[in-house]
Amino acid sequence: MSETAEVIGAEQQRADEGSNVEEAEEQSATESKSSDDDVLVQEGDIAGDYLERLLDILDYDGDIDLDVEAGRAIVSIDGGEDLDKLVGTRGNVLESLQELTRLAVQQETGSRSRLMLDIAGWRAARREELRELGRSTAESVAASGERTRLQPMSPFERKVVHDAVAGVDGVTSESEGEEPKRRVVVLPE
Repeated sequence: MSETAEVIGAEQQRADEGSNVEEAEEQSATESKSSDDDVLVQEGDIAGDYLERLLDILDYDGDIDLDVEAGRAIVSIDGGEDLDKLVGTRGNVLESLQELTRLAVQQETGSRSRLMLDIAGWRAARREELRELGRSTAESVAASGERTRLQPMSPFERKVVHDAVAGVDGVTSESEGEEPKRRVVVLPE
């Protein structure tokens, strides 16, 4: 074999090895994503079973829907007349049930869950209200140049408002205070 053929053969072998490494990395990333999704599906199943038992104890009707979105398990309960009682004033019962459900998942899996619970579409509707509040407050602050402090909110609510404010030029937002009275402040840049 000529020297040129040996060099070309060696370069082709290195290229093939590089390609194999890239393929292995892609396969590993795909398997990791699939593994993460499997864990989230497992969390959703555990949460669904826990909430189904709770609904049975309370003798409430409701359909439980499980989903995976943005790297977290999403569990929704819809359809029953009594479900508003599980939301409570400003979602306080919902927040407590979400935390209890997360603890049930943690007890089963051994790791902390970021599971999100929605009941009777309350969280989805609240998200839309908060987006509008964040956007309108940000536009008002941009026009007036005056900072605005909003009412105390839960971490979920503050995140939605911060995201909405970030979509408006000329303003920024930050959180101030201690839980449970932590609030969003919208400031001109």
